[in-house]
Amino acid sequence: MLVLFQGDSVTDWGRDYDNAESLGYGYPFLTANWFSALHPEKNVRFVNRGVSGNRVRDLEKRWKADCLDLKPHVVSIMIGINDCWRRYDQNDPTSVESFEAGYTNILAQTREHLDAEIVLIEPFLLPVLPGQEEWREDLDPKIQVVRKLAREFETALIPMDGLFGQAMTKREPSYWAADGVHPTDPGHALIAQAWLKTVSWLKGR
Repeated sequence: MLVLFQGDSVTDWGRDYDNAESLGYGYPFLTANWFSALHPEKNVRFVNRGVSGNRVRDLEKRWKADCLDLKPHVVSIMIGINDCWRRYDQNDPTSVESFEAGYTNILAQTREHLDAEIVLIEPFLLPVLPGQEEWREDLDPKIQVVRKLAREFETALIPMDGLFGQAMTKREPSYWAADGVHPTDPGHALIAQAWLKTVSWLKGR
């Protein structure tokens, strides 16, 4: 069984692009190794094709090569924070309509060409840097799109924005993501824990 992690820098997290088996050092690495340690009898292979800086439109362009052609049995996607961030650091916004259309196309292709389970992970934001609270105006509607698509395509959903919000009641935001976007080691561990809990059915495969 093949599990594919897809997304942006949060998923990429230092993977070696010249090594197809490289998982990087973030939540895909932690998830794969914890699962493999807990269930060594299962023949599950994990691969990471996250690319730093990607937005939905970038994922859409490479979806055939980096997903469909790999024929994964489980497709895990975390995308969206750069669709928000580029509005504020490069004046290059992605409309909610464009975000939804691109994400819908990705999921429709997956449903059409693969018999795969799909896991959607919400993009998230922790208010660390000055002005990041303002990003909510842009990000929150995109999070709602992800939730809507999870319903429409009957996928699993990991509500990471809410889970990080809950985690911030225990430790300050920078403990989980130093710049509000990129997780610290504990932040990646939190994502991995949520993934394994949500995708607990994988151990039965």
